[in-house]
Amino acid sequence: MTIRHIPLGILLIFFIAVIAGCSSFRSGIRGEYQGVAKRNVGPERVKVLFIFSHVRQDKGLDAVPKLENKNEILARFDDLFREALPELSNIDQYSTYTEFASDVNHPERRAQRDSLVAASDHYVKLKFKKEKRFSSYYLKVLASIATATILPLPYSQSFSLDTEVYDHQGKLMATYHRNAKLTRWVQPLLIIAYPFYPYERKREEIYLGFMHDTFRQIESESALGGRIN
Repeated sequence: MTIRHIPLGILLIFFIAVIAGCSSFRSGIRGEYQGVAKRNVGPERVKVLFIFSHVRQDKGLDAVPKLENKNEILARFDDLFREALPELSNIDQYSTYTEFASDVNHPERRAQRDSLVAASDHYVKLKFKKEKRFSSYYLKVLASIATATILPLPYSQSFSLDTEVYDHQGKLMATYHRNAKLTRWVQPLLIIAYPFYPYERKREEIYLGFMHDTFRQIESESALGGRIN
């Protein structure tokens, strides 16, 4: 079959699908620190371990949140962390450790984490989570495909950061929670807006905002004070 024999309607749908644009818009961060930001000038400089976990869950499909693999974690996450770290002024040395589901089968990695904890004055657990409702997401994708994206429908994902600060003995010193929403719109005319609102950039902005604000509150509350005696 040549292109001249393809029905015009099918060609039109294909053309619209090809030029469809996808633009993402993020909400503000909920749970932002409302106190006065101040520098932590009192406590001595400390050694800190940051333990990261990145989880995802499609509600209605996943029974429990799942840890993301190394290749699923947000690209350039290390750059975002490095950008936010200066919010904490009394860190002498720091280490990082990222949890993976496969750690349950690798005692050497668990031993590495435990040794890093033992060598630190404090350790900070940061759990990044992204989730969406599977049924709603699936139905909207289906409707968008059926209308060749002419009918714009938003696909929303929720992101959150839960942070826990522990002292050397494992005592929980402080907890923090931040969350935000990222909404993606798919529609032909949005191809013009796409370069200014790409999904990955908006997700990076959320993660960077989470860490900047959380670290700013930790700094203001002097939650990382005190060395191992």
